[in-house]
Amino acid sequence: MSRTDILMTAPMMPIVVETLEKACTLHRLWEQPDQEAFLKEVGPRIRGVATSTLYGRLEASLLDRLPNVEIISSFGVGYDNVDAAEAARRGIVVTNTPGVLDDEVADLTLGLLLATLRKIPQADRYLREGQWLKASFPLSTTLRGRKVGIVGLGRIGKAIARRLAGFDVSIAYHGRTQQDDVAYTYYPTVTGLAEACDVLIVITPGGASTRHLINADVLKALGPNGVLINVARGTVVDEQALIEALRSGTILSAGLDVYEDEPRVPQELIDMEHVVLLPHIASASVHTRNAMGKLVADNIVSWVEGKGPLTPVPETPYKGRQL
Repeated sequence: MSRTDILMTAPMMPIVVETLEKACTLHRLWEQPDQEAFLKEVGPRIRGVATSTLYGRLEASLLDRLPNVEIISSFGVGYDNVDAAEAARRGIVVTNTPGVLDDEVADLTLGLLLATLRKIPQADRYLREGQWLKASFPLSTTLRGRKVGIVGLGRIGKAIARRLAGFDVSIAYHGRTQQDDVAYTYYPTVTGLAEACDVLIVITPGGASTRHLINADVLKALGPNGVLINVARGTVVDEQALIEALRSGTILSAGLDVYEDEPRVPQELIDMEHVVLLPHIASASVHTRNAMGKLVADNIVSWVEGKGPLTPVPETPYKGRQL
């Protein structure tokens, strides 16, 4: 019995490679000296693709060269690197890696929030630069008495809310629909949520539907004591509007893990001392990235074995097909 041909678009973790090589014939696209010739020869044999949000978008032009692909397994809970609607049109199932990174991202979000409010990185630099020998570090703002709004109360949003409950703060949320099974106050608009809160945590999916959801109006509503935390996608926030809001004092501060044009971060943000900037590391622990990688591979292996995908995205529900 011939082994199923699977394409990996860019380097991925050893656990992904090892798992797929045991069950399939794995082709590494980035290693091909002539990718066009390779795709012309091997492309029609490819039945599955392993890809990652870390290495850019999987374009329709590549799918054109893979006419028999039936599954795309993407590394990351967000999957805006894959055009799921186009995949659905072509009859391709798309999978992502939900669940396994929820706690890690939620932990990092709380760390980023506290680091931003209490100026932890700034205090570290202050000590290392010898400034403490000259004067005490300036007093910071606090989490005490704040009302926190969560934009996107999905699995990760709920994990963040559970952690916030331990800090005895008020919690509210905005999403596409109100959830009857949660006790937090719901706001039907993100501007309304921003007006009612002084911390806004963004953990909504990326993509065209949420592009620049956090705009100048939302930031103005958040107010001069407001703090924005973005652990979603850089595209969800209008970056230039945020820079202007931070520069003018429209909001107090921001903690960012994601940016519109990663890994390029605007110099205006880098030059600001009152913001905390992280290099997209919310899920970046060895433990969690291995779990995500294993799920990428397991989705394909399960499909190959005729058991169906483990975590198909809503746009491409499993309908009983198999390789």
